[in-house]
Amino acid sequence: MSKTIVVYGSSTGTCESIAQTIGEKTGAEVIEVVNLSAEQLESADNILLGTSTWGGGELQDDWYDGVDIVKSANLAGKKVAIFGCGDSGSYSDTFCSGMKELYDAALAAGANVVGAVSTDGYTYDDSDAVVDGKFVGLALDDVNEDDKTEGRIDAWLPTLGL
Repeated sequence: MSKTIVVYGSSTGTCESIAQTIGEKTGAEVIEVVNLSAEQLESADNILLGTSTWGGGELQDDWYDGVDIVKSANLAGKKVAIFGCGDSGSYSDTFCSGMKELYDAALAAGANVVGAVSTDGYTYDDSDAVVDGKFVGLALDDVNEDDKTEGRIDAWLPTLGL
């Protein structure tokens, strides 16, 4: 049986709540990024990384050290999926952009990044997290579209092949 972990950084509790929901739906261990080690990443088969986006598209603060841990880990052969929280109303020009830095870190560590999501059905102006016409992971707007969060999670999880 493969081991799955969910790692998140959260300032207001929204990303934490979403990480907990994903953990419950997958049976995964949920870890706050401030408690993360490279060994935890390397011992997992599947890793889901979640962040909120702040300011001009930055990662949640706790992720700054966490990104270094992800980059330093050997993630070759591991599946990594990204999820992010954003506010498409107030920050439409940087919607969920924080996911891109997690995506880049996972690729740098040799991971197989899965779970890209179509931009169809989203309302935003720009996002660094869109690569080749898709979000690098699951983009969620629990501020303006909280009624879509659970359905988006339920549609995304089966695409990961966990």
